[in-house]
Amino acid sequence: MENNPLRTEISNLGEFGLIEHLTKSFQLKNKSSLVGVGDDAALIDNGDWLTVVTTDLLLEGIHFDLMYYPLKHLGYKAVVVNLSDICAMNATPQQITVSLGLSNRFSVEALDELYEGIKAACDYYQVDLVGGDTSSSLQGLIISVTAIGQVKPDKKVLRSTAKKGDVICVTGDLGAAYLGLQILEREKQIYLSQPDMKPDLEEQEYIVGRQLKPEARVDMIAQFAKSGVVPTSMIDISDGLSSDLMHICKQSGLGAIIEESGVPIHPQSQEMALKFNLDPITCALSGGEDYELLFTIDPKDLDKVRLMSDIYMMGDMVDASEGVKLHTKGGNIHDLTAQGWKHF
Repeated sequence: MENNPLRTEISNLGEFGLIEHLTKSFQLKNKSSLVGVGDDAALIDNGDWLTVVTTDLLLEGIHFDLMYYPLKHLGYKAVVVNLSDICAMNATPQQITVSLGLSNRFSVEALDELYEGIKAACDYYQVDLVGGDTSSSLQGLIISVTAIGQVKPDKKVLRSTAKKGDVICVTGDLGAAYLGLQILEREKQIYLSQPDMKPDLEEQEYIVGRQLKPEARVDMIAQFAKSGVVPTSMIDISDGLSSDLMHICKQSGLGAIIEESGVPIHPQSQEMALKFNLDPITCALSGGEDYELLFTIDPKDLDKVRLMSDIYMMGDMVDASEGVKLHTKGGNIHDLTAQGWKHF
């Protein structure tokens, strides 16, 4: 009787474990390849400038639901999620390519709507669409966007360069996109059971908008440059604050302490979390898709950062032996776990 070969499920490794497993034998061969797999984007040396390259794949039924996602918004978001990765390297996005897998459900008019959103993002962020590809798909819509940006060599920021004693900061507010998704999913279920019911988004334009039309924090890259601040490490918050902070900690070989009182939560998010019987801080820590920037700074830059707008100081980088912890408002200390978006 033949023995079955050992089979490892992809879900056992998770997204980042899978990437590490598949690419561990690949060594960078070219001097111009400065940073490869493992950060928000790759870095390529072009002399006076570094070229930054990143790519993201959005799959219908996994990353978006066309029952409540207008195609124009989807096109816009597909661009934004890639530009956000460029920003996480402290770089300025400049070009994108867009590739599509299309089932026969989609008409030219539907694609016109999708590309309206792509063009709106290109116009807003001043990036150029410079190429792409299309193919047929047996299972709905597939969108792959590659973004390209540039940064001066002395301004580049990685996940792996935080230092003990650095201050942990975040832009904007957290948890709103996740709660916007909860509203949209609730209304979808109501519609499926009662098609005559009119959707009720409860006048929550802000949090629904954070899900349907997020923005990349290109403005922060300009603020850093104007203030003369270079973060010591940075990542964009796509999978959730706790998960993305773990990436900085793991790659920098450090621990972290976050103060609950320092985590920024919008009043609408606070209110809606309680309506859904959810803990607002849990939504902020684990929700994901906020596309804000999580970064660390040298304490000597604190005075400069305090003069910058829309930045919140949440905690400190500590020795790895201290772990990654949350200090609650009630004075308790909890281990933070990576409970954000799981890709497998």
